[in-house]
Amino acid sequence: MPNHLFDPNPGVKLTPLESMVPVVAGLTTAIVLAMMTCYCARRIRLRNRKTNGHDASLQFQPPRRPTAVRSPSGAPPHYLKKSPSPTGNKLPPGAPQSPPEQPTQVRYAEECETSPLPRMIAHETRAPEPDSPIGNINCDVSEHGRLGTLVFKLRFLPEKGALVVSVVRCRGLPGKGGTVNNGDLTGAKNTGNTDPYVKLQLLPEKQHKVKTRVVRNTCSPVYDEDFTFYGLSLNELSAMSLHFVVLSFDRYSRDDVIGEVICPLSNMELNQIENQQVAFCKEIQPRSLKIRAQGRGELLISLCWQPAAARLTVVLLKARNLPRMDVTGLADPYVKIYLLYNGQRIAKKKTHVKKRTLSPVFNESFAFDIPTTEGVGATLDGVALELMLLDWDRVTKNEVIGRLDLGGSRCTGTTLNHWNEVCNSPRRQIAEWHKLVE
Repeated sequence: MPNHLFDPNPGVKLTPLESMVPVVAGLTTAIVLAMMTCYCARRIRLRNRKTNGHDASLQFQPPRRPTAVRSPSGAPPHYLKKSPSPTGNKLPPGAPQSPPEQPTQVRYAEECETSPLPRMIAHETRAPEPDSPIGNINCDVSEHGRLGTLVFKLRFLPEKGALVVSVVRCRGLPGKGGTVNNGDLTGAKNTGNTDPYVKLQLLPEKQHKVKTRVVRNTCSPVYDEDFTFYGLSLNELSAMSLHFVVLSFDRYSRDDVIGEVICPLSNMELNQIENQQVAFCKEIQPRSLKIRAQGRGELLISLCWQPAAARLTVVLLKARNLPRMDVTGLADPYVKIYLLYNGQRIAKKKTHVKKRTLSPVFNESFAFDIPTTEGVGATLDGVALELMLLDWDRVTKNEVIGRLDLGGSRCTGTTLNHWNEVCNSPRRQIAEWHKLVE
C-alpha cells in the first residue's frame, strides 16, 4: 500500500522562499524588542545614578547651605549675600506688585580684588530699637530744607581697620507729583509720598557702591542699615569722602535723583569716630547746584551749508571747562543734536560718550538733509539746530549740563552771528566756540 503524507492544503504548494518569511519576521521582532529593552535599561540606570549623586537639576534636591565668610578680624562668621537691587527687578506694566520687602539680617557682601589693600564691605540691617538715639540727634525736625535731611552715623574700628557707616533715616523728602528738572526731584512739591532709597560710595576710589533697601510710600524712611568698609586706616580716611545719593525708585523707568550729600572725612575730627559712634545730620543738596557754581562750559562747533546738495553738515569738535558732575571731579559727557524745521524736530543725532573727562574731544561729523521747496530750492529759512550736552549715568537719568540753539527765534549773540555767517557763506566750514546755557 503506498505511503501518503498528510497535507492540510493539498491544493497549495509553498516555495522555499515563502517558507522563510515567517522566520525572518520573527527574528526582526526579537531584535527590535531586545534593542528597546537595552535602551530602557540604560535610561533607568542613568536616572538612578543622578538620583544617588544628588543632581542639582532635580527639583526635590534640598538647597545647598551658603558658605560662611569670615571677617579679617577673626570674628565669628556671618552668612553674607548680595542685597537685591531696588532697580534690578522691574515688572512689566499691568503685573501685580509684590509686597514690601522685609529687611534681612545680612544682605550684602563684596570684596574688591583690584584694591591694594584687602577691602570688604559688610552690610547689616538692624531693627529700630525702642531707645534709639535718632530723636536725640541735633537736627531741627520742623526745618529739613528744600529736599530734606539725611541722618547717618560713623564709627572707625582701628583694631579691625574698618569704617562702619550707618544710614539711619531721611526726613522731609519731596513727594511725587511735582515737577522734575533734569531727572531729579529738585522742584517737586511735597504733595505725596515716594519710594526712596540711598546709594553710598567711598571716594575717590569709587570702587565700592552699596545701597539701602527701598522703603515704600513714605517721605521719612527709616533704614537703620550698617555698611562696613574693611582694610582702611586713619591716614587713608583723611583723603576720602562719603558720597550719599538719595533716589526715588520707579518701577517702569529710571529712578529719579532727589539729591546728594557729600561728606569729606578731612573736614572732621577722625579721633571722635574712633571706637565710638558719632551721628551726623546733613541737608540734602540738589545736584544742579554744582553746575551753577562752576558754569556749564563751552562747545566748539563747525557748520557748513551746501545749497546744491540741500545738506547741512555739523562737526562737533570738542568741549572745555565742563562742570564737575561727579565728586571725583570728572564727567561722562556726550552731545545730542536735533534738527528743527518750522519748530518741529525732524532728525536727531548723538555722539559717543567720553568717559571721565572735563575736556572731551569728539571730532564727529553729522550731515542733515534740509527739506526743499518747489520753485525756491533748499534754504535755511525755518531751520534751526538744538544741541544738548549731557552727563551719562548708568543707573539714574542722564543729567543735562547745558544747551545751545543755532538758528530760530532763540538764537542771539554770538550764536546768531555764527548762524548768519554760515547762511551767507555756503560751502565753507566755519567753526566757533559757544557758551552753553541752562
